[in-house]
Amino acid sequence: MGLVRICAGGHQQWCSLPRSVSEMIQRRAKSAGITTRVGNHTFRATGVTAYLKNGGTLEKAAQMANHASTRTTQLYDRCAEVVTFDEVERILI
Repeated sequence: MGLVRICAGGHQQWCSLPRSVSEMIQRRAKSAGITTRVGNHTFRATGVTAYLKNGGTLEKAAQMANHASTRTTQLYDRCAEVVTFDEVERILI
C-alpha cells in the first residue's frame, strides 16, 4: 500500500492509497505484460520522464511534482536510461 498526497480545503495531507487501488494497478500491469512491480511512484517517474522528453523543464517538472528541490525530481527522470542507436554505433571493434 502506498502513500499519496491529497489536497482538500486548501491544505495538504498524506493518506494511504486504498489497497483496492494498489491491487488494480498490479492487475492492469500484469494484463499489459509488465512483470516488474509498479505503483504510484512508477506513474510519477513515467510522467516526469515523458514531460522532460517532450521539452519540459526540470524546474516546471519539480513544481508539478510538488518537489522542493529539482534534485528530488531528477530521481524520477528516466531519460538517461535510454540508449540510442547512435551510442551503440560508437562501439568500434
